[in-house]
Amino acid sequence: MAGKRRFKGGEIPTSSMADIAFLLLIFFLVTTTIDMDKGLGMVLPAEGEEIEINKKNILNCLINSTGNVLLGGEPVEVKNLSQTVRQRIAENEKLVISVKAHSAASYMDYVKVIDQLKMANATRVSIAESN
Repeated sequence: MAGKRRFKGGEIPTSSMADIAFLLLIFFLVTTTIDMDKGLGMVLPAEGEEIEINKKNILNCLINSTGNVLLGGEPVEVKNLSQTVRQRIAENEKLVISVKAHSAASYMDYVKVIDQLKMANATRVSIAESN
């Protein structure tokens, strides 16, 4: 039976595997988007731009180390802050909210307060330095 041929197993050509891997790598690098942290979106004034504001137009918003908020010296829950600020702005349209946080206050508490102010459409916000 000299005419019997042995079946040789199929081979996978590996010479172009590096090219295919390179093309896949380039494809995924080009099509993948990376989410960037956006931070707090605020329009800040130019450097050196200071305006004198009447004290009756300033509403102090203080955040203590435990995350409690005082608005104009009165305690307010963070979830009710936007409603209270909205009422105060309706009473005085020139109102500027001055936000000051204790140095031991958490960043998340600060962000929650800023979010509530944005929900109240408070466009005049002053960020005070904490000592």
